[in-house]
Amino acid sequence: MQLIYEIENYKPNNQELYLALGNFDGVHRGHQSLIKRAVERKNASGGISAAFIFEPHPAQLLTPDHTPLLLATPQRKAWLLENMGLDLLIYNRFTRDIASLSPEDFVSHFLVEQLQVKEVFVGFNYSFGFKGSGKPETLKQLGDQYNFAVHIIEPVTVDGELVSSSAIRQALEEGKISQAARMLGYDPILDGIVIEGERRGRQLGYPTANVGIEKQYNIPAKGVYAARAEINHNQYNAVVNIGSKPTFHEEYPISVEAHLFDFAGDIYGQPISLSFIEKIRDEKRFDSLEALVAQITKDAQTAQSILK
Repeated sequence: MQLIYEIENYKPNNQELYLALGNFDGVHRGHQSLIKRAVERKNASGGISAAFIFEPHPAQLLTPDHTPLLLATPQRKAWLLENMGLDLLIYNRFTRDIASLSPEDFVSHFLVEQLQVKEVFVGFNYSFGFKGSGKPETLKQLGDQYNFAVHIIEPVTVDGELVSSSAIRQALEEGKISQAARMLGYDPILDGIVIEGERRGRQLGYPTANVGIEKQYNIPAKGVYAARAEINHNQYNAVVNIGSKPTFHEEYPISVEAHLFDFAGDIYGQPISLSFIEKIRDEKRFDSLEALVAQITKDAQTAQSILK
């Protein structure tokens, strides 16, 4: 998949463009339905299947105090889209000038002049233009006017619940990993960097990788989880603790610590991804280090059993 930053760096080459529009946070089953349709149309007709995404998320600029915590980094989003067979991903900076464009100006400038789209694919709740005033039907009317087809993808439900990024965030915030996974279509993933910690895990006999997560990303609920970690393209089974270390601190920022089974090495500063498989238990304060170590040992055994 080709990755382009900024739309002016895209050069139309007489190949028909089948374009998916949206933010695609998490690339969940609803998004996958949309992307699959664009790829299928491209495969049937030739040309290029592409997605056009504003980065950062428009809400981070327009309503920074009410921005939802994101499910995926731009790099993870690109990886997920590439695995779906997409040919091209364009990331474009979102600015206040873009936010002020009318729906028709957005279409004429971006979709017609710059991208020269053949067909466009959007979700049932897609909005665009000034204050989100453009809706899917608006886009369909503008498509008729500017001579490109518009496909509006129907909502996707799982177990009777509408699949959405906000529903997935809520499931993760409640520690409902399997529910989030069913809506995502894959195990929830958290990407970060291994950072310095208190090194307390090593003293307890369970060294951990402390994972630094940027503040704009969603973190599952406090608790202990069975997970799989990936570092330098190698995978390891892991037990992960998310919490504020109540046994040692009255107050402490939320931390993410992963104990990797059958691993030894210095990975400070390395990217790490954690795929969450199952929640084992809630966070708990222990009255002694002995009780804590005994519980960690039990958690590790439970995680290994789950991950077999």
